[in-house]
Amino acid sequence: MTPIKWFLSFLKKYRGLIAVGLVLTTIIAALSIVNPYISGIIIDDVIGAGNYDRLPVLVGTLVLVTFLTGVLRFLYQVAFETASQGVLYDMRDAVYRKLLLEDFSFYNRKRTGDLMSRQTGDMEAIRHFVAMIIYAVYQNVLLFIFALMMIFTVNVKLAFMMLAVLPFTAINTYMQATRVRPAFRKNRECFSSLNAFVQENISGNRVVKAFAKEDYEIGKFNAENDKFRDCQVRASKIWSKYVPNFEILSYALNVILMLVGGYMVIQEEITLGDMVKVNGYLWMLNNPLRMAGWWVNDVQNFTTSVEKIYSTYSEEPKVLSPRIGGIHEKLKGSVEFKDVAYQADDGAELVSDINFKVEPGQTVGIIGTTGSGKSTLMNLLCRFYDTTSGQVLIDGMDVRQHDLYNLRDNIGMAMQEVFLFSDTIEGNIAYGRPDCDFEAVHQAAVMADANHFIKELPDGYDTIVGERGVGLSGGQKQRISLARALLKDPAILILDDTTSAVDMETESYIQTQLKNIQQSKGCTVFVIAYRISSIKDADMILVMDQGRIIERGTHDELLKQNGYYADAFRNQYGEIPYDLLDERAGWKNGRKKRMGAA
Repeated sequence: MTPIKWFLSFLKKYRGLIAVGLVLTTIIAALSIVNPYISGIIIDDVIGAGNYDRLPVLVGTLVLVTFLTGVLRFLYQVAFETASQGVLYDMRDAVYRKLLLEDFSFYNRKRTGDLMSRQTGDMEAIRHFVAMIIYAVYQNVLLFIFALMMIFTVNVKLAFMMLAVLPFTAINTYMQATRVRPAFRKNRECFSSLNAFVQENISGNRVVKAFAKEDYEIGKFNAENDKFRDCQVRASKIWSKYVPNFEILSYALNVILMLVGGYMVIQEEITLGDMVKVNGYLWMLNNPLRMAGWWVNDVQNFTTSVEKIYSTYSEEPKVLSPRIGGIHEKLKGSVEFKDVAYQADDGAELVSDINFKVEPGQTVGIIGTTGSGKSTLMNLLCRFYDTTSGQVLIDGMDVRQHDLYNLRDNIGMAMQEVFLFSDTIEGNIAYGRPDCDFEAVHQAAVMADANHFIKELPDGYDTIVGERGVGLSGGQKQRISLARALLKDPAILILDDTTSAVDMETESYIQTQLKNIQQSKGCTVFVIAYRISSIKDADMILVMDQGRIIERGTHDELLKQNGYYADAFRNQYGEIPYDLLDERAGWKNGRKKRMGAA
């Protein structure tokens, strides 16, 4: 499907309104020829011939046509504006829904500012085209045709003289359209880049202030702003070369009328009334010629915006899984990774040779170096990405065979980067279950050890928090995120470094609550952490390095292995540094060799 056909699929729903608007526009264009025609009659038959008794009827007709034109103009503007708002609503809704269906890979490639510009500036260009440009172009083409027809009825030679400007108009229009299109495409790209820059700086304003880099960011903004201005200026220079040509061609009609028409009146080939008629039709010829250059700009801006939006809309997610009959099935929570490997879009191998199995109700701790692939494992489990090879099984079935929505509905995840919506605390906790009662929200907050600080806030659970939890500490945001995950009552709970910003006492309380949940509901828990205290009681601990599992076992078993885990334990608990011992871990020497080779 081409971008224009895609746009027309939305316009099709409002073809009735468009048709009504075009019919009204046709009537208005037809009525436009009445006043000049009557003006000519008044000159020849009333003033010239002295038939003054006809004047009231003719003047009354002029007033009636003017009034009727005003009413019809209001009606067709309402029709086109209603259609434009409908198209805008449907298109924006469709694009937004598609954005929600896109996977993590899509958002890794796209900038938020670019996506926002698709939903704002580009959408507005489409609305403007439907609301104004369609009827304006159609109306003025009709006016031009009707005016020429009426001039032919007055004098054929004069009409052909008027037509002499049309070839020059067509050539000028074609040249402007072909040259201004790339400029408008570049203009939209610069606008998207500027929009993305502003969005990133607003989101990262705390970092900017923390490093006192306001002047540096202002300089970068000025550079982006300069690029956008230069794109606008370049586009303006292109169409400014052609718009004056349309003005000259429109004024050429006045010259033709004065010279040729005046000469014909003197030679009595036409009457003075005919001259007045043609002069009245002249604006119907002038206006389309004078506005042609602007309409070319608007049409090119429209087509560029449609192409931009469609290029975003047409990208298909790599993780595909339509609903399977609206399944709402509670999973048991067994998990198995079989020979799993995953490569990023750039070809980098993030994890490989991953094999382990977890029974329902067990707790798995995952620890390892930064960038070792811990979070990637959980992303594969949730199907945020699909494995490059191997299988991730839940309840013995490949996650790619599960209904995607049901799969994720059974997984509660407290993410490493906490995001809180601009909503109340109650609304943020109940995000996964918006229909639950307050008591369930309160109980989840108690389990996450968040209830006590929430009650101390000015409005308690009705306190509005910012887009990223502004006004709350890191630990408080983590506990609200944990409460949000617990409220889902999931079969599988994933805690991605969720307690890193809380104190040891709070962490111990949360761990106790998690044990109670597991005992009562059999929830399978994955805990990603850097603290040994967060995972030491897990049924199985996986130690990862460079995308591979290098150690596995319980806390006591891993200490006996004298590897990475034992080294991390000694470092965190202040015991004798590992490299002072006679027996050295094979993990450390092996990793040093790999790091040296890299």
